[in-house]
Amino acid sequence: MNDFSEIKALTFDVFGTVVDWRGSIIDEGEAWGKRMGIAIDWAAFADAWRGGYEPAMARVNGGQLPWTNIDGLHRMILDEIVESFGIALDDEARGEWNRVWHRLQPWADSVAGIERMRRRFVVASLSNGNMALLVNMARHAGFAWDCVLSAELFRRYKTDRAVYEGAAGLLGLQPEQVLMVAAHNHDLAGARRAGMRTAFVLRAEEYGPQQSEDLAAEAWVDLAVEDFAELADCLGC
Repeated sequence: MNDFSEIKALTFDVFGTVVDWRGSIIDEGEAWGKRMGIAIDWAAFADAWRGGYEPAMARVNGGQLPWTNIDGLHRMILDEIVESFGIALDDEARGEWNRVWHRLQPWADSVAGIERMRRRFVVASLSNGNMALLVNMARHAGFAWDCVLSAELFRRYKTDRAVYEGAAGLLGLQPEQVLMVAAHNHDLAGARRAGMRTAFVLRAEEYGPQQSEDLAAEAWVDLAVEDFAELADCLGC
């Protein structure tokens, strides 16, 4: 059994781990489309929008793009995909659509689970989302973060080591005193390289019913759970 007695803080990936980005975009799209008389495959739209996320961040980290926060990258991707889906959006409408990422809905266990874990640990986001996005999302969903931490603070994107080390430093802790919580093994691998402890939370339908990745934790992960309630149980919260 892993010993978590040295853990002082939990940092949480947000997109997919804490909030259901795909379901949220589909729901907003279907409601908007009904009002506007537009019928498209909103699941495909959500997937295409998210599909540009990792490549765009890689371009920033690799120096092919200057520093651009996630709002900027999301807007760039949105501008690239709207016409292929036959949606006519003016600049104002595109700006409003881009803010859908600020109002994503939490998974059913997220709010209560975070509140439970906050009784014993410092709890903070550690997301590639920018600060304004994460603050607005927390207010919208009711997340009781002690601290909002974003890759924007370090002008690098996860899984760059500087993000994890920087987060621990801002909390006044050593990396080994921080448990990184995520539904993605690659994120946890980045945290592990920086010296953090790791917890995998299963989100088996983050990418829809046909999801084929991140259905189980890698063998080196310190703790693997089904949801935030089980995570809180395992941590004695």
